[in-house]
Amino acid sequence: MPSFIPYGRQSINEADIQAVVEVLKSDFLTQGPAIERFEQAVAQYCGVKYAVAVSNATAALHMACLALELGPNDFLWTAPNTFVASANCGRYCGASVDFVDIDPATYVMDVSALETKLETAKSRGKALPKIVIPVQFAGQCVDMQRLAQLATVYGFSVVEDAAHGIGGQYRQKPIGSCEYSEMTVFSFHPVKIITTAEGGMITTNREDLYQKLLRLRSHGITRDECFMCNPSEGPWYYEQLELGLNYRMTDLQAALGHSQMQRLDDFVAKRHVLAQRYDALLAEVPVIRPQQHPDSYSALHLYPIQVSRPELRKPAFEVLRAANIGVNVHYMPVYLQPYYRDLGFAPGLCPNAEAYYQRAISLPLYYDLTEAEQDRVVETLKAALA
Repeated sequence: MPSFIPYGRQSINEADIQAVVEVLKSDFLTQGPAIERFEQAVAQYCGVKYAVAVSNATAALHMACLALELGPNDFLWTAPNTFVASANCGRYCGASVDFVDIDPATYVMDVSALETKLETAKSRGKALPKIVIPVQFAGQCVDMQRLAQLATVYGFSVVEDAAHGIGGQYRQKPIGSCEYSEMTVFSFHPVKIITTAEGGMITTNREDLYQKLLRLRSHGITRDECFMCNPSEGPWYYEQLELGLNYRMTDLQAALGHSQMQRLDDFVAKRHVLAQRYDALLAEVPVIRPQQHPDSYSALHLYPIQVSRPELRKPAFEVLRAANIGVNVHYMPVYLQPYYRDLGFAPGLCPNAEAYYQRAISLPLYYDLTEAEQDRVVETLKAALA
């Protein structure tokens, strides 16, 4: 059996290992100086004022919704072509969730569809969203400038789910700059662009949100007298100001993340080389290759193709898996999951997302993928489709 090729995986070098070892030998394993160093590195890279490291991107999405005071009487809208966390974060807050269809060319939220949905809701006296979460699927950015204009008109907040997006750009500015959003969320899971094993980050330019996020990740507690309700009783004193959570990242994770940040641009550049090579290898294969919008420099977390007909997807997928090639599918529309069907959602809500899902296969794409492995993927795919 040939060696296994996963759809994604981390790239760890000696510098990464040494960074973690140094923390193991230090006085801090949990909340120490490595956290702030990692946060500063991400903030500087993104050109944003603040960054808050957390335990994972799901926690980051939940905290972002809590910071914007999303509650049981509110609505959150997001894209269906995403992992369930992009919607679940609204449900954690007791809010209702709805979905906006994707652009069939880019696979991210169709801002024209969003505008139509907003206009229809307003004209019919229905609830408008308090938060809209555009998802930077596969690393490609939504049309954030136009989305931000709609946010001004309709009065909603924008939280960018850029779990796939660190290292990418929109209109030549880094994803995470928050120029068109209140907050941006990153993921550092091992299959993402950089990794902290598990981990996430929230960026923002708003100091009020930053201070609230710091409290929310650590039980709602502050030790800063500026925010206390009562005079401090001494150096030991702290106050819980709200019902927070334990969503903290460790110094071990942050040290790995800071080390990985030093290679972020190389990681993304290599993904572009590999994606361009896939484009060339697949030019004569009957699949739809992913398009890249000219306003977006994708982080290329994924390389999703579509086979020509839905009935070809499963047999092609099975042939690839049988050949020890770990292809995957990203994603079943969230509202088709049993939990959301129980809330009343049904097929037909977002036709573009459903059509994409029925034909989608994510091919392996990661920094250490070799040309020989790429050739093997493509040749196996050709045989499967033949």
